[in-house]
Amino acid sequence: MGEDRTSHRRDFLAGRSALKAIRARSAESNASAESNASEESNASAESNASAESNASAESNAHVPAGQAYLIRVSRTAMACEFDLFLNARRGASATETASANANDSAADAINQAAAASDSGPLWAHPERAVLALELLDALEDQMSVYRSHSEISRINQRAATEPVEVEPRLFGLLQLACELGSATDGAFDITSTPLSRAWGFWRREGRFPTDEERRAALHQVDWRQVRLDPERRTIAFLRPGVEINLNAIGKGYALDRCAEYLLHPELSGSGVGRVEDFVIHGGQSSILAQGSRSGFEGWTVTLRNPLRPEQRLREIVLHNAGLGTSGSGTQFFYHQGRRYGHVIDPRSGFPADAVLSATVVAPTAAEADALATAFYVMGWEATAEYCGRHPHIGALLVLPGERAGAIDVRSIGIPPSDTQLDSIR
Repeated sequence: MGEDRTSHRRDFLAGRSALKAIRARSAESNASAESNASEESNASAESNASAESNASAESNAHVPAGQAYLIRVSRTAMACEFDLFLNARRGASATETASANANDSAADAINQAAAASDSGPLWAHPERAVLALELLDALEDQMSVYRSHSEISRINQRAATEPVEVEPRLFGLLQLACELGSATDGAFDITSTPLSRAWGFWRREGRFPTDEERRAALHQVDWRQVRLDPERRTIAFLRPGVEINLNAIGKGYALDRCAEYLLHPELSGSGVGRVEDFVIHGGQSSILAQGSRSGFEGWTVTLRNPLRPEQRLREIVLHNAGLGTSGSGTQFFYHQGRRYGHVIDPRSGFPADAVLSATVVAPTAAEADALATAFYVMGWEATAEYCGRHPHIGALLVLPGERAGAIDVRSIGIPPSDTQLDSIR
């Protein structure tokens, strides 16, 4: 740790900061493999029902020599940290995670470092990892309701008075959101912002609204007031006051877009090879896994007890699938002795309180993201019915137990594992 890692603006712009980070980590790995336990990074879901990738140092599985290395590329976007983990091949047998910050835009420099490494390339096509995460800036700029110039903000400003043309990929996401609104009977609703505002969660300042405030907000919430015209690729609102927000599906969609970039190099025209094995998470509540970690089958994710985060509940092996977790463990307030969380049922206008956390496994991260919110609102019986009708969707819900501090874990469509705790009484 004696090396000075200070980066200057000139280094940042040239991409040398990430290069320095990888070289430093490589040197530390060769000097001392014993530091792995403290240095190892993980890909995890949110703390109230966390999901840790087997990129984590906690994994005790046998790791074949020369196949255990992982590369982590990180980028801050959408008010959270995105981490992308790739397989790497090195000559030693220790497990190491070298990391670089994608904000440094170090594609060419990292690629040169990999090609020049005496022990072989750190990972295949590193520039694709960096550039994949660079997509996040444009996606955030398109979807954020906190930016007045974003496409979503432009839609909210105009769609109640005229149809607004929508970029093709964003239009597809809006179609998916409305389809899920219909399939969940409105439990997932991209027009629910007025309720979040009424309950104070829009500014993270929870408050108990008056009945009049809640009813007024509820009157503005209804996904069926959003009209999409596939032929003209336009969106219109059927009444004033309607607005859309993609917070409950946007991070998952961003993961899907990053994965698409890695899996299909022909789409970018870069001529760089396909990356098939990786896991990426955003904000620690949305995960997408493709292929497998070297020496493993898929990518192992550990779900944790929302009431006791130090306690593991279940391990899930993800392979070519997305995972989303929803809960109110971090945003809530108390009013007259009762706890109110930030996930609001858009049908009643009150915060949902029958579930402690909801985790969903789906073919895409966008679906997993949205359905995790919907299932948290719907509760167990409606969730089980939904999964019965959609066998490609799996769910695990953590419900309050019969006694204070107890939990009841129920799942459907998710295979059991060696690490499994179905209840705490």
